[in-house]
Amino acid sequence: MNTANGLAQIVDDLALAHALADLADAITLDRYQAQDLVITNKPDNTPVTDADRAVETAIRQALATHRTSDGLVGEEFGSDKGGSGRYWVIDPIDGTKNFMRGVPTWATLIALVEVDASGKEEVVVGIASAPALARRWAAAKGHGATVRFTAGNNDASEDFDTFTPTTSEKKISVSKVSSLSDASISYSDFVGWGDRLEPFQKMLAAAWRTRGIGDFWSHMLVAEGAVDVAIEPSLALWDMAALDIIVREAGGSFTNTAGQIGPFGGSGVSTNGVLHNAVINGLNP
Repeated sequence: MNTANGLAQIVDDLALAHALADLADAITLDRYQAQDLVITNKPDNTPVTDADRAVETAIRQALATHRTSDGLVGEEFGSDKGGSGRYWVIDPIDGTKNFMRGVPTWATLIALVEVDASGKEEVVVGIASAPALARRWAAAKGHGATVRFTAGNNDASEDFDTFTPTTSEKKISVSKVSSLSDASISYSDFVGWGDRLEPFQKMLAAAWRTRGIGDFWSHMLVAEGAVDVAIEPSLALWDMAALDIIVREAGGSFTNTAGQIGPFGGSGVSTNGVLHNAVINGLNP
């Protein structure tokens, strides 16, 4: 694939990702705060709703039509990366516990991973759509990162082959804060940290401001420059893939807590880039 064709493909993939997000938003908003919402527990004892399953089913069906050769990694119905060198990563509702309790900080996460000839994986498209917050973040490799305000603008019938950015969409970029003592740090909670809990808490104590915002929103605030560091100690690929490219295209860095680049290392650390080495060193004294 030449460079021009590659750029055209990424634009098409981003348009498709937006259409998938529109499809998901229509389902999730309809089920959000529904009196008959069905909640069950998965084998790992985490909750899942009928909305989670309906969103992933709808996205799988759409991809089966529009990207027949691509693989898919989904939270609810298993994974098959396929052999095309491309696969989609879907988290139908990131923040299910928030969704089922009526807290509006939840999102559908959609990402596309490309695998090169050597087997190296890279996220090239990502969307985090949070319709209850009326926000959608998006990024594609080489195209930067954006946020759009989506109130009253979700249309599940949108053409899957075209996407026209609205005037409510704007470019985003990370902050320029260069010292942890001046930094705002976001996290989820103190569960799952193991040996890194003590150095993590020491880092929080030294920071200018800390908040337990959690989930996708912590990392999107890093991409917007409103927060400087977001850290979560235990995450799956579908929790991170979309966030990774959005943070990177906004000028930041995304690794796991050990400093491994990308969303493939089981934990997530996003920063404005300037602070990244200090954060990783602080977590691994």
